[in-house]
Amino acid sequence: MRIAIASDHAAIALKAVLAEWLRAAGHEVDDLGPHDGASVDYPDYGYKLADAVASGAADRGVALCGSGIGISIAVNRNPKVRCALVSEPLSAALAREHNDANAIAIGARLTGEAMAIACLEAFLSTPFAGGRHQHRVDKLGNPTPANPTKA
Repeated sequence: MRIAIASDHAAIALKAVLAEWLRAAGHEVDDLGPHDGASVDYPDYGYKLADAVASGAADRGVALCGSGIGISIAVNRNPKVRCALVSEPLSAALAREHNDANAIAIGARLTGEAMAIACLEAFLSTPFAGGRHQHRVDKLGNPTPANPTKA
């Protein structure tokens, strides 16, 4: 798989660890930056990551910042990208299985390296279940609110 990865300055070290793990697992990694510790604005890198995933240049995306919150908001501005903020493997797996997430966000100040790798492994190895989840995912990419449905 081709994986795009981006961060802000707070997550440079975690980005390097995850990129190395991805390469060792046989994935092609597109590091969208930043490439040094200078202070940057997380939306800039979130938008770059979203563009890579939405355009098909990357199959999946990994977004990192201090908390994971800010960059996940930036990535999710693109209606073709479904980025889930995760902190443990179950949420990463469910993001794929139920929501067909094509990107995940992780907070470098909140999630250790081993847990981040476990999240990434669960995210990449879990297929989308489709079925009853498909129509819900379809609604996520539709900017027009759908009519409410009965449960």
